[in-house]
Amino acid sequence: MKRTARAFWLRSPGHGGIRDVALPEPAADDVVVRTLFTGVSRGTESLVFRGGVPESQHRAMRAPFQDGEFPGPVKYGYLNVGVVEEGPGHLTGRTVFCLYPHQTRYVVPAGAVTPVPDGVPPARAVLAGTVETAVNALWDAAPLVGDRIAVVGAGMIGCSVAALLARFPGVRVQLVDADPARASVAAALGVGFALPRDALGGCDLAVHASATEAGLARSLELLAPEGTVLELSWYGDRRVSLPLGEAFHSGRLVVRGSQVGRVSEARRSRRTFADRLALSLDLLTDPVFDALVTGECAFDELPSVLRDIAAGDLPGLCHRVRYAGA
Repeated sequence: MKRTARAFWLRSPGHGGIRDVALPEPAADDVVVRTLFTGVSRGTESLVFRGGVPESQHRAMRAPFQDGEFPGPVKYGYLNVGVVEEGPGHLTGRTVFCLYPHQTRYVVPAGAVTPVPDGVPPARAVLAGTVETAVNALWDAAPLVGDRIAVVGAGMIGCSVAALLARFPGVRVQLVDADPARASVAAALGVGFALPRDALGGCDLAVHASATEAGLARSLELLAPEGTVLELSWYGDRRVSLPLGEAFHSGRLVVRGSQVGRVSEARRSRRTFADRLALSLDLLTDPVFDALVTGECAFDELPSVLRDIAAGDLPGLCHRVRYAGA
């Protein structure tokens, strides 16, 4: 009997649905995984849903197990936690994380899954990909003891960065966002909060993750001389203006890009993608990260939920998708 599953597909920009898909027969070194939870990566998946991935970035934006092509039809996503039903003995029955789209079951090589540590609930493990982005960003930024740091943009990425920085000794961390409701998230993470106009200046580092032109400009304003803005925002096909007058040159300021698609140069010779993901899962033993999950729906509700997220009608941080048997 042929194996089947159900998967979310974006048929065309703005129009998605769930369809039946056939699964391949697993090879000897494959695993069959039954999905428990997936997470919606709000910024990236909203961009994909709207059809906003620039043609020049179609290849760079491919998810590891993406089917189809941008702008659609395409099966996209990369925050998947499930249970191995079939595979090598050391993995059978284990809860694993995989960079796989929203689908009820799937077959992948055993090396594509990472076991979830016993101390990490499967429902929290969907944040692994987001925390991995934050880990890579901090490898790029290399903050020092005692630094003054602003994290501008309290979305999934910004909050993950702030949560990790809260562990650094002597560091002043302030989460900056235009939405005053994000103050409660900052408190749960153990960091300060400010609206953009009230943010503390004199920063050695500003991590920008608001995906707005105003947020990037404010990040530059918050720097001390010779400070750095680490840019984590993904703007897709939008152009942004950057104020490179005023104190930019006299202050010898730096704007540096960071992206999770490559291991940070600071660690590339000593850490693999697998090492980085395993570290991110270990970090999720801290229950503070539960504050980053602000919504949940059943898998069958995903088409309408993604439409609402992309339209801005369903605000929040990580939206978790629950599958049968979870």
